Amino acid sequence: MDGVLGRTVISRDRFARLWGLGDRADPAARTPGLVLLDGDPAVDVALAPFNAKTTRTLPAVLTLTSRAAFQVPSFDAIGPEWTVGLGHVLPPEMEEADAGEPAGVGPLLPVSWQRMMHDADLMDPALSPQVVVLTDALALTSNPRRFIDALVAIKRRFPGALLWAPGIGGPDNLALLVWLGIDLFDLTRSRQASASKMLLDRGGPRTPSVELGESASLDAQIEAWRAAVSEVREHLSAGTLRQLVDRQALVAPTTVVQLRHHDEVCAMMDGLLERHVPRERRMMCMAETSLHEPAILDWVNWMGTEYRAPKGLDRLLVLLPCSARKPYRFSKSHRRFIEAIGTNAVHEVMVTSPLGLVPRDLEQVWPAQHYDLAVTGRWSADEIDRIGSMLSALIRAHDYQCIVDHSGLSLPESCYGGLPRIDTRQGESAGSRTALERLSEAVREAVRTHGARRRSRDAMHLDEWRSASRRLLGDDGWLDGAEVRGRPPRFRIMSGSNQIGQWSPERGGFSLSKAAVQHLDAGAKLPEVHLSSDVVWRGDLHMGIIDKVLGDIRLGSDLLVMQDGQAIGLARALAPGWEWAGTPGRLAKAHQRL
Repeated sequence: MDGVLGRTVISRDRFARLWGLGDRADPAARTPGLVLLDGDPAVDVALAPFNAKTTRTLPAVLTLTSRAAFQVPSFDAIGPEWTVGLGHVLPPEMEEADAGEPAGVGPLLPVSWQRMMHDADLMDPALSPQVVVLTDALALTSNPRRFIDALVAIKRRFPGALLWAPGIGGPDNLALLVWLGIDLFDLTRSRQASASKMLLDRGGPRTPSVELGESASLDAQIEAWRAAVSEVREHLSAGTLRQLVDRQALVAPTTVVQLRHHDEVCAMMDGLLERHVPRERRMMCMAETSLHEPAILDWVNWMGTEYRAPKGLDRLLVLLPCSARKPYRFSKSHRRFIEAIGTNAVHEVMVTSPLGLVPRDLEQVWPAQHYDLAVTGRWSADEIDRIGSMLSALIRAHDYQCIVDHSGLSLPESCYGGLPRIDTRQGESAGSRTALERLSEAVREAVRTHGARRRSRDAMHLDEWRSASRRLLGDDGWLDGAEVRGRPPRFRIMSGSNQIGQWSPERGGFSLSKAAVQHLDAGAKLPEVHLSSDVVWRGDLHMGIIDKVLGDIRLGSDLLVMQDGQAIGLARALAPGWEWAGTPGRLAKAHQRL
């Protein structure tokens, strides 16, 4: 029996999603989960929401059955159930060949590398599967780049579907595979481990410790799965899955290559990354892989190509070390640096890894105030190269006359663009009394020599918000003529008598008012969501009322809602842009409506 699978995204992180299956108000199961095959032991639905059976005919036929009432709209009987022909699946290396017996299409969609190369039916706009099966997943893993390319293509083409990759999952690589976008798994590797008297747990296959009561039984294998699934679901809900992935990817060269290539692909994609995250979220940058994390690469690229210092602040550059506390200005060390500098007429830029450089005027936005790393005082060659390249780009884009360097990091002279550089550390700690005295004296002398001008408090805050707006909203023209009023930390942004916004420290961005809509339409570059002409907009945004979307929609992005060519309000993205082509449920929360 065909049917519609009730599914809604509960948590998301890039391509990783925690789906609720069944009634969205009370899901009967969640992903990641298992698909039970013939001969598998009975497992509760919470861990294994589906059964699957494959015939021994040629070509084979696959049947996928729900194990609970997941079917829309009644949820009163077990279902849905789908059956599809698998066709002939040739090895990925034979991608130029075209199999004679094509696979079927429908709510259950089998896909192979060869089919992606040859079957035009996959591009049919009417094709909207609910579960995709990557039938040659095991063969694809032998080529990490091809494997990642296949996964990314499937996720982008069918964003509303669950993805099952048979035969490759285990407790040892579950976090990585979920991060790559896979939702459903099976016990194939665990059954192989059991047959070999090995226990496949989160550390990989190993000999069980008999003296501690361990065994290689299927029951023991399932308990290892249960622990791994619980861990991944919790990290995905908390927004910390990447730190688990970084640890897991280091167990084998192939998984490191998979993650590295996945990062490279994701860094080039629009509609995948984040614009805002909860203030408590932390990006744990403890492994070398964090240098290639897409959010980090996006920051590095934007700083090197688009960042501009606040107007008039590019005379004197002061380089400072980072701090454990974020934003830096609230740390004890930076309060002492700010006191020693004694003026807001200089451009303060923090030197850090893996972000490279963080200007003071952007220290409150993602990811600058959300990363943590172990400070050892030692810099790798890759870190030094990144910081040097970013510093060179910063100097080329501005009119600095002098560099006061309190960072403690010595770079090749070519990185300083021929500018005079004053090392105020001279081998001492950044917070030592004599180093701070040298910092204070160097800044005073540079200000006298080069004529930098101090800013008023309100001008300083407006400069920061202009920088933040260029990063978060694409431009800062909507702030032309604006004034700052109120008290810290919630300064109000006024246009005449109208409050058009407020800086929100919790959000690391702007809280925008209804009065800001027209200003943003004219003076920002927000992603746009165009509603269908016949829609009366009342609630949140979902794909049923959307005609088209324009721009790079990121998680947490402020969106300009348009209808018939007119701006009619604002919304905040709950899902990144890649999901907007077919993911059921809410995609953005209505924020302001005119």
